[in-house]
Amino acid sequence: MLPQDPMILYSVVNARLRDTYPDLESFCDDHDTTPEALCAALAAAGFTYQPELNQFR
Repeated sequence: MLPQDPMILYSVVNARLRDTYPDLESFCDDHDTTPEALCAALAAAGFTYQPELNQFR
């Protein structure tokens, strides 16, 4: 299960994208969520997904 707190979620997602997953879709597939839902959760804290970096910023 992914953390609910957006700052912790940001850290966890970026670390896993950097170390394990080639793209947001594969991360979401493994964590039972959608890219849209994850982007919305992080957008609430001011983060957007940067596909060229495969990171949220």
